[in-house]
Amino acid sequence: MPDQAPTTATDDALIIAGKAYSSRLIVGTGKYASYAQNAEAAEAAGAEIVTVALRRVNVADKGSERLVDHLDPKRFTYLPNTAGCYTADEAVRTLRLAREAGGWNLVKLEVLADQKTLYPDMSETLIAAKALIQDGFDVMVYCSDDPVYARKLEDAGCCAIMPLGSLIGSGLGVQNPVNIRLIVEQCKVPVIVDAGVGTASDAAIAMELGVDGVLMNTAIAAAKDPVRMARAMKHAVIAGREAYLAGRMAKKRYADPSSPLGGLI
Repeated sequence: MPDQAPTTATDDALIIAGKAYSSRLIVGTGKYASYAQNAEAAEAAGAEIVTVALRRVNVADKGSERLVDHLDPKRFTYLPNTAGCYTADEAVRTLRLAREAGGWNLVKLEVLADQKTLYPDMSETLIAAKALIQDGFDVMVYCSDDPVYARKLEDAGCCAIMPLGSLIGSGLGVQNPVNIRLIVEQCKVPVIVDAGVGTASDAAIAMELGVDGVLMNTAIAAAKDPVRMARAMKHAVIAGREAYLAGRMAKKRYADPSSPLGGLI
């Protein structure tokens, strides 16, 4: 009987709220030149989940072009989010309306502190998370890279913790890898780096820290060739996951020859 094949990124499923996904790359639906380009990029990324900013993307008005005309909700899991909300009340109201309109139960919560940084207001985020979970939502939550708040959000019942890599839309990459790693080590639910990824190496670095996935929008949508960048991000996430599972070599202060020194001619 042949040996069992080792676990790889392709058969190592991501489980969110009881559902399995083969892709660990989640993509957004904003800033694209068109819905058609957005759909082509999502296909190239191999994404199975797409985030939808309910205040900005048309998913319901049949009188104008809709996102659902290009990204089939039967193929992609739509993840409504509360982008643009600055209070817990706004966020909760927005997602309750979303559930009435589209029947969505899996949601992404984000409550922002200010327009300049788009940094999460963590006290308001925690209030909103508790209210939504009590209301029966499965909440994936955008948060700071604070391990203490990450623990509070998990204890409240969030199904995924989504710490920022850096500021939304900044492309600065993971600025605080130590805190991301601490969050990964303590969490029993998936940890997904959300915001700040700028290029493929940023996505790989995030995955090498042991996170369960990466969410991005601007890094793909604002690239000169969004579809090619989406494809690059797909490979970067897979490579980063594989590297994490493989276990990197230890760093050393001095050289260590690859060839044995004994028996030299």
